[in-house]
Amino acid sequence: MYNAKVLAQAYEACEALARSHYENFPVASALLPRPMRPHIAAVYAFARMADDMADEGDAPAADRRAALDAWHQRLHVAVDSPAWTPSGSGDDLILAAVAASIRTLDLPLSLFDDLISAFGQDTMTNRYASWADVFDYCRRSANPIGRLVLRIAGYRDEALDRSSDALCTALQLTNFWQDFGRDWRAGRLYVPRDVQRAAEADESALDGRTMTPPWTRAIEQCISVTRERFDEGRAVCDGVRGRLRAELRFTWLGGTRILDRVERSRFVLVDRRPTLRLADVPLLTWRALTWRRART
Repeated sequence: MYNAKVLAQAYEACEALARSHYENFPVASALLPRPMRPHIAAVYAFARMADDMADEGDAPAADRRAALDAWHQRLHVAVDSPAWTPSGSGDDLILAAVAASIRTLDLPLSLFDDLISAFGQDTMTNRYASWADVFDYCRRSANPIGRLVLRIAGYRDEALDRSSDALCTALQLTNFWQDFGRDWRAGRLYVPRDVQRAAEADESALDGRTMTPPWTRAIEQCISVTRERFDEGRAVCDGVRGRLRAELRFTWLGGTRILDRVERSRFVLVDRRPTLRLADVPLLTWRALTWRRART
């Protein structure tokens, strides 16, 4: 295990990376119990690095996939080799932090493998045939994060895992519809082809940067499916205790608030990206304070 000074530097590097990136929801926020925050930041930093390797820059897909594979291998070396020590570079410090968290908290390495698998898929896949394909992607790209948060908090419960999966899938789907226009311009489309065909939505219509009635119907169907997942994800917000409960409830409320904005913006979604604003904080706080447990 690394000495205390190196480990402190490693976790600080992860927290600095988390602070430097905008996300819909704060990473390792003050709502979380303090002992959890460094581990959450380490998981985020590892995933953020991998995601950027898959999506950022103009490198060919094969090169981005090779960078991901190398990152994946370096993680396994850091976890499996007690003699491995970080060089002091930012990348190595992030690996040191996440490896320490994996070993200290007995986090499943398979969940990190799933994340890399999903990010690798981003370099090759830009269309999805069915909801089954989209959900399989979410299973590897989003759901591992929720399960890791639960493990870091000390929960190992199948019912909580299932509800967490539903919440994380809902958040991932919401981000897809939120980024609909941005993704389209980048050559990606997450609305399943099955949904497109049922709504008679033609991709060529989006070239005019207009949400035609068929595309509006397709987005409405996507929103409906996403709300079902949010409903299934309420249970994990009630099933945990303490400050993590508050964090998850705010996350659920923030996600559904963005989805409401997506629904209202569905006629202009090609050009408008709905987001949360500072003015939403009082409403979200009120809803958190008056939260009613999900019916079972």
